[in-house]
Order: sequence, then C-alpha cells, then structure tokens
Amino acid sequence: MSHSQPAISDNIKQYLINQLKENPENPLLDFAVIYEQQVAWGDMDAFAHVNNVTYYEYAQSARIHYLEQVGMFDKTTFTVIASSSCQYLRPITFPDKVWIGVRCKKIGNTSLTQEYVFYSTDQQVVVATAETVIVFFDDTGTQKRAMNDTEKQGFLQLDTQSIRQTLGKK
Repeated sequence: MSHSQPAISDNIKQYLINQLKENPENPLLDFAVIYEQQVAWGDMDAFAHVNNVTYYEYAQSARIHYLEQVGMFDKTTFTVIASSSCQYLRPITFPDKVWIGVRCKKIGNTSLTQEYVFYSTDQQVVVATAETVIVFFDDTGTQKRAMNDTEKQGFLQLDTQSIRQTLGKK
C-alpha cells in the first residue's frame, strides 16, 4: 500500500493523545484516518460562512485520503457515489481548519458506507457529520463488482488503528 500522506498527521495525533485525558469524549479519538482541511476564503458564501455544498467537497477530499491509505485510489479501482448526506451542526468560517475523521460504517458486498465527523479546530467542536455510500464497479464502469476479502480486510484493519484503540484505552 503506497500513500503520500499518513492517515493522521503528527500534529493531529499529538492533539488526540492529549485529548484522551482532557476530553475523552472527543469523537476523533475513534477514527484511524483524519484529513486536514484548511477553510479558504472562497469557500464562504454570501452569508459569511462555509457554503453547504463545500462540505461535500471536503468529504470527497477526506474520502480520497482514506482510500489512498488502503491503496484503492488508483487507476484500477472504479467507484461511484450512490448517496451522500450531511448534517450541519454549526457554521464555520475562514480561516478555520477542519479535521475530518472518516471510517467505514458498513462494508457490503459491492458497496461501502463511510461516515464523517467534521471537527473545527477554532471552535473545538464537531460542526457537521456526513455519510456516503460508495459502490464498486468493474473496469468498464458498467457492472457492479464485489469487493474481495483482501479489500474488505484492508478497511477493517485500517479502522482498528484509531488513537483510542492503538493506545489501549476504551
């Protein structure tokens, strides 16, 4: 498995290790993959907060980061988004930085359901949650394909590497 960035950057990892004592309820402690998203000025709309559509773009970047961790974002893996949803809890603005935890909620035969938690570093709270269903296709893009056991195991193995699980705290 080759990937360009670690599943969780060192600064986020250190923050979460501290959270084990200071705020053990922080939901990011249960994610093995966390994508760091800088809010850009252009992400805001006329209401001076990040536009709702932008959260889907952030989730897409987090999803790609996740799939890179298991070597499945390449020219041999074909996926389609079957559904996606987002629940907005609090507005975010420039120049916030959002940490997006992403993990598998359900692994099916031809599909994968991922869940996301959007954590504002400025507000120190979860500002949104989301869910995406990804369907796997063959290389023609016309037929669904089953994930093999190695692919499924890769997702399961990755998701067991959260800060809480790797440090043995529950």
